[in-house]
Amino acid sequence: MISLTSPVRTIAHGWPAGTKLLGLCVATALLFAIESLLVQGLVFTFVSLLYALPGKAFLVAGMRQLKLLLPFVLIVGLWHLWTNEYELGASIVLRILSAVGLANLVTMTTRLSDMVDVVAKITKPLRWLGLNSRVLELAIALVIRLTPVLVERGGQLTQAWKARSRHAPNWRIILPFTVLALDDADRVAEALRARGGFNNMEDI
Repeated sequence: MISLTSPVRTIAHGWPAGTKLLGLCVATALLFAIESLLVQGLVFTFVSLLYALPGKAFLVAGMRQLKLLLPFVLIVGLWHLWTNEYELGASIVLRILSAVGLANLVTMTTRLSDMVDVVAKITKPLRWLGLNSRVLELAIALVIRLTPVLVERGGQLTQAWKARSRHAPNWRIILPFTVLALDDADRVAEALRARGGFNNMEDI
């Protein structure tokens, strides 16, 4: 498994994880409250500048991760073109790009262990109710860590398809991708059991 943390050191790396996550929540809420297309465009420009300021390496790493959004942006854009709702479509696309871009900045500049620690503090009251908050902490950690792994698996399958066929990859790639994802999930489950499950999550 790999981490989404950027290898390029920035000023934001030294900021507390809790502060960044709280700022992300507030910023995302404000994004959905903004109705002006012009303001949303300015916000997107500001987010883009945040990626560019640390340098080319950071910008390239960030854009590589945000490529995952392209299919969703394309679908939303084409749908609103078809329905002649151009302004609404542009607004939704900008909102998605800005919100996910900000979230990606947080993961790139925050260690996974620090984010899990924040979640542990927030969910601590659940333990007083007899609930196991470690399940939620582990779920968040696995989502963050395994998402790029699944993307890499999909890329490998696509390359393998292109090497063996002149046709573009189609829906037939879904089955082998699902098998690989289930195999990875099984390996993770075995690793968790070998480490004592949720009781020894800090060893993962």
